[in-house]
Formats: sequence, structure tokens, C-alpha cells
Amino acid sequence: MNIILLGGTGSIGSMSLDLIRDYKYNLLGVSLGTNLDRSIEIVKEFKPTYICVRKASDKALFSGLCENIFIGDEGLKELAKIKCDILLNALSGSIGLIPTIEAINAKNDIALANKESLVMAGDIIMKLAKKNNVNIYPVDSEHSAIWQAIKGEDYNTINKLYITASGGAFRDKKRNELENVTVNEALNHPNWSMGKKITIDSATMMNKGLEVIEAHHLFNIPYKNIVPVLHKESVIHALVSFNDSNIKAILAPHDMKLPILYALNRGSRINYENKLNLTTLHFKKMSFKRFPLLKYAIDAGKKGGIMPTVLTSSNEAAVKLFLDGKIKILDIETIVYNELSNTKNFKPTIDDIIRVDKEIRERILGGK
Repeated sequence: MNIILLGGTGSIGSMSLDLIRDYKYNLLGVSLGTNLDRSIEIVKEFKPTYICVRKASDKALFSGLCENIFIGDEGLKELAKIKCDILLNALSGSIGLIPTIEAINAKNDIALANKESLVMAGDIIMKLAKKNNVNIYPVDSEHSAIWQAIKGEDYNTINKLYITASGGAFRDKKRNELENVTVNEALNHPNWSMGKKITIDSATMMNKGLEVIEAHHLFNIPYKNIVPVLHKESVIHALVSFNDSNIKAILAPHDMKLPILYALNRGSRINYENKLNLTTLHFKKMSFKRFPLLKYAIDAGKKGGIMPTVLTSSNEAAVKLFLDGKIKILDIETIVYNELSNTKNFKPTIDDIIRVDKEIRERILGGK
């Protein structure tokens, strides 16, 4: 199997490389990040035919290691066009949107871990995938669980999708206890080991809002039939209820390699050992008062148009400010709310999405 991996040095990328090594897949191409020492290790071990580096100044470091070197955002687009068996988009943030589109136009099937592709342009992406006969396989554990639960079922019999949420680092704190939480505290997820941005999104529950929007586009289910629920154990990753009152649930360990492997193999199961310790399971209704970003995300998804772009762009910029120690965690909510409130909705093209994304980042980050 020839795989192109976008985001090779990130959290999902690192786990994907472990699987590529263990299952002896071929890493045809990979995009690399700012950790140059790790990037060089990857290229030396996996010997990809194509790589993409962040800056032109990085190119010399890989001289003699790879003949085909792309650079920057344009390089990501070129890498995504290379014909492969499956492209795994593990990029974090809106930078992953255009490579997703380029991969679809090149008729590459996609294992998608980049939430922003569907949040910002879900209608466009799914129509384009259908037009090009391209499969999009979800990598998120929740969407992978839904995918598994509805296989072989009649879509017309689906009643509701339940997306579970661990609650993040502050699930047991009240809102008045969040005023002065630190970045390190926010990054201390109780169940999962993930990248910084997604871990903060988990603490604010923005992540679950984005997943609701993703589920809407991936499975063509109305927003009113997608329900986020608090489930601290993260043992059940999703549930699907049907019109006969039966419910199917997918249980799995806290191991992102499981959904990655399932997506890479296009929904086929292959041997993988990680036993699940069953515990007492608890569920709790999600509170929009406790997690307002969850409501903002679902509302933005329902409105559609440019609003999901405004949502994810303002959130990404605000999370960066928080990680840099420039704002408090509750300020993320205020920034996102203000951007959503001050934006007039319209039906965007991809060019509009890119423009609005850039404008919002410059406004919040001061042009950085």
C-alpha cells in the first residue's frame, strides 16, 4: 500500500508512521514540520519518494536523502496531487483544507484527520468527492465508530447519532473555577495523548462542536439528530440509535492507532492487539451553559455558509493566543462569539473561505 502522509511530525502523523512501519506499508510521500531533527529521522528511515518541507531554507538539510522536495503551502498542494493508494491528511488547522481539495481532484482516496476540511468547506468537499468518485474515510475515533456502527444499515432507519465526549481537562470544574487555569493544566487531558491545539479544544468543548459539524457532512445526518453526550471513560466512542429503538455502540481502548488503521484499510479489520478494560459506564447530558463553544459550533454548523469558517478560524487564532500565554481560557469563548456575531453570513467559494480565514487570523493575531 502506497501512502502519502500530510503532517508526519504531529501526533496523528507519528502514530501513523508506527503503523506504516509495523504493517510494512510504503510511505510514498510525507510533509514535515518544524521539528527538523525528527523530520530527518523520518526521511532516513522510511525513504519516501516525495517530501514537503516548511521553508526553502530547510531544503538543504534533506539534500541526498530525497530527490523530490516540495516547499511550503504550494508544496503541500503538489504532494497531495501525487497518485497513491490513500492519502492521510493529519495536518492540524485550516492549512489542511486546500491539500484535501487537491487530493480529491487527483482522485486520491483520503483518510481524513483534518477536521477543518469538513468544518470550513464540508458542502464543497463532499460534493467534490462524489463528483470524483473519491472515498473519504474518517480518522477521528468518534466518526470511525459511527462509520462502523452504520455499516450495512439502512440510512432511513437511523434515528440519532450520539457523539461521546470525555469532557477534557476541566470536566469536573465549574465555570467560575476556570478564570485562572494555566496552559499546562489545560493540556493535561485525562484520557488521551493528543496535539496541543486539539487538547485545548477538548478542554473548551469546541472539539466536540467541530465533530458534530463533521458528522453532519460525513454521514448526511441533520444536526437535530446528532447529539453530543458526556462520557468520561471514553470507552464508547459513539452510539447510533435506530427507529426500532435498538442502539449500536462501538467500544474501544484509548488508542488512536485503531481508527487510523481502520481508515487506512478502508474499513477492513486486521489484527491489532490492545485489550479493552471494561469499566462501569456513565453518560451525562452536555450543558451549553458550561460549554458555550459547543453551542456556538453547532449553531454555526446549522447556519452553514461562511459561519463554520469564522468559527474555526477565530478559534484557532484564540487558542494560539492562549497557548502563548496572552489571554485566559475563557477569553477564547469571547473572541469566537464576537467574530460570529459581527459576521454577515453568505455562501462562500473556496477563495472566499481562504480570504475570510486570513482576515480573521490577522484581526485576532495582529497580522502575525
